[in-house]
Amino acid sequence: MTSKYILLIDDEKRLSSVIQMCLQKLGGWKVLTAESGREGLSKAETEKPDAILLDLMMPDMDGMAVLRELQANPNTAEIPVILLTAKVQSANQNQYAQLKIAGVIGKPFDPLKLASQVAQTLGWQED
Repeated sequence: MTSKYILLIDDEKRLSSVIQMCLQKLGGWKVLTAESGREGLSKAETEKPDAILLDLMMPDMDGMAVLRELQANPNTAEIPVILLTAKVQSANQNQYAQLKIAGVIGKPFDPLKLASQVAQTLGWQED
């Protein structure tokens, strides 16, 4: 079984560490982190992850801007993206449906269920 490779783009260092640990330990995946939208775009292009977890609220470049650039770049357009956001309830679900994303995971989330949420969203069967 080859291990999946996930890129996490989130500016909150502590949260990134928790997410990275949960996905590595419970999902058995390799997790690469980026602390900014720009860093995330560059790592997505060079590392070619199997999926991207993208925080919407970041200082330098918000998640929507990152998503637009990922989708506009032929090298990263096919990578499934899951949005991580505290704004799930307030946002219109149709808005997300039009984004061509794999799914949305709301913050706060249960760290112990995160890997299975990601697997379920992406259609990755847990072994």
